[in-house]
Amino acid sequence: MIYLIMATEKHIHPTEKLNITLPHEMIQMIQDKVGSGDYSCKSEVIREALWLLQTQETVQAGKLAALKTKVNQSINSNGPSLNAEEVFERLKKRHSQSGT
Repeated sequence: MIYLIMATEKHIHPTEKLNITLPHEMIQMIQDKVGSGDYSCKSEVIREALWLLQTQETVQAGKLAALKTKVNQSINSNGPSLNAEEVFERLKKRHSQSGT
């Protein structure tokens, strides 16, 4: 079990103490990061991990929004559509050109 006390910093919102339970492997990873000098404390490791998670979720949400936009543009376009046979022929051609 790790007890985290998030230090209050000027540019970070007020913090609070949090009690979390983690598997031994994760605790070891946190301790190794602090022990290597990469991080000054356990809380810093957890903050960085959560920041990376938040960044990853933001990137994924952006990609999903872009994909939805492309799909909607395709659905709403008056451009030519490809039938299944054309799609598979193009894929077969691409696959044979790649040499795999």
